[in-house]
Amino acid sequence: MRKSTRLTIWFLAVTLLAGSAGYEPLTRADGNNASNWKLVWQDEFNGPNDAAVDKSKWTPEVGGSGWGNHELEYYTDRLDNAFQSDGSLVIKVQKEHFTGSDNISREFTSARLTTKKSFTAVYGKFEARIKIPRGQGIWPAFWMLGNDIDKVRWPRCGEIDIMENIGKEPSTIHGTLHGPGYSGANGPSASYSLTKNQNFADSFHTFAIEWEPNIVRFYCDGILYKTRTPADLPDGAIWVYDHPFFMLLNVAVGGDWPGSPDATTVFPQVMFVDYVRVYQRPHP
Repeated sequence: MRKSTRLTIWFLAVTLLAGSAGYEPLTRADGNNASNWKLVWQDEFNGPNDAAVDKSKWTPEVGGSGWGNHELEYYTDRLDNAFQSDGSLVIKVQKEHFTGSDNISREFTSARLTTKKSFTAVYGKFEARIKIPRGQGIWPAFWMLGNDIDKVRWPRCGEIDIMENIGKEPSTIHGTLHGPGYSGANGPSASYSLTKNQNFADSFHTFAIEWEPNIVRFYCDGILYKTRTPADLPDGAIWVYDHPFFMLLNVAVGGDWPGSPDATTVFPQVMFVDYVRVYQRPHP
């Protein structure tokens, strides 16, 4: 069979598969070409084993209030829940009774790290290489919030979920936008699934967005699986992705979407983050 014929058959097969799954045709990220993007921020997590995260880059958010989703964990600033090891950030979820300084008690602890105080950016390619945890009720995420959240509140500030997974869907990740009039379950969302019963928790995968004026592209392992523009919003809704955002990494336990852990959920659970990198287009 001629090479051109094989390529044609491959393209048609991928197109049909993408259409049946609700995806747009899958394409490789042009952002993989280094000439298109310039690295402007990074954390490779190459600190000493058991060291804390770099506090000049990440700030732990602390509390057990449920975080608007009826979550079950208490986020701490302890080394027990977030540390560096062998070139990765480790977020460790533990089943333990814990009472915080706010006198809230929870039966699980975890970590939630943010660049809110150290780094924000408007537009760019935001990428992380992550090995997620697993199990019913486990909810890892790599995401972004608008830096005006304290002033205008959520969802008016905007939210971009680069990667979310819920444990009962081990082969699937989700990318979502949340804003005024399209938040929560109404946020425009898309999913990407591994084939052949592979699980995201079995190995590292790369999750990214390319965010430019009036467009956000979602990628998994360099494959574009969804493009969002203002045309995807409900009639009259406002596109709020035109100002600086900051990044977050966390692992939640329970909540409205994933549901609670059950007898099949094993603790502790761990999320490994090999790196987080931010790129921007070179100026003309």
